[in-house]
Amino acid sequence: MEKTEKQVSHGRWKLILVLAVCAAPMIFSYLAYYVIKPEGRTNYGTILDPRLYPMPRLAGHLLGAAASDPATGLEAYQGKWLMLQVDSGACADVCQKRMYDIRQLRTAQGKEMDRIERVWLITDDTPIDTMLIRQHDGARMLKMDAAALKAWLPTESETQISDHIYLIDPRGNLMMRYPKNADANKIKKDLSKLLRASAIG
Repeated sequence: MEKTEKQVSHGRWKLILVLAVCAAPMIFSYLAYYVIKPEGRTNYGTILDPRLYPMPRLAGHLLGAAASDPATGLEAYQGKWLMLQVDSGACADVCQKRMYDIRQLRTAQGKEMDRIERVWLITDDTPIDTMLIRQHDGARMLKMDAAALKAWLPTESETQISDHIYLIDPRGNLMMRYPKNADANKIKKDLSKLLRASAIG
């Protein structure tokens, strides 16, 4: 039986509606980029080009591991997002504040928190306060060569590597650096966006 003109018209409108729904995300992204043109960047941290800072094979000793245990490198934690800080074992007040911020930032991600590892790279043999270790149970604390870390990690003008929090993606790419005395609330927004947008880690 032949379709009536009304049925054909109705079918065409349904097809147009389906095409419009499918095309909507592309149209919206085009408008957002070329028409709305949001000003400024949306990330707080400085995005780094991982090709310029490939992760070296850094052998470290994991705090609490036996002296006979093999060296541990950062590649042992690939598959997770790494929030990284570098400092002396003395870990003065500023260092302890970063440790606290990193712990709270991970916790704030709720059900996504297990995708993040906290890593403290210790650059000397200064004994670490037992209370500090207890407060940050679960953080990966590795002793590593200070010169090798300085040669790898980029800094801002008039800062040093111990002033920053670094972010490494699950593939092992150094991808972001946060400023000296970074605002934890702004870092939290970056992390939430990254975890929502990324299917890895």
